[in-house]
Amino acid sequence: MIMKLSDSAHNLRQAIEKAMEDHEISRDEYDMILHHATEDGHIDPQERSLLSQLQDMIADKIIKVIP
Repeated sequence: MIMKLSDSAHNLRQAIEKAMEDHEISRDEYDMILHHATEDGHIDPQERSLLSQLQDMIADKIIKVIP
């Protein structure tokens, strides 16, 4: 069964895809992503997965965090 992305998960996906295309993410963009993921007081499984993927790409230096 395919689950429909929530609006916040869709927005996170767009922000993460932009970071993947640029191979970098600013600290402000990263903070914004975390804010949007937590603003409703709940991180759903889709958001958790997207955040995990972003963290993995940062750890593997696929995406560089810039000031």
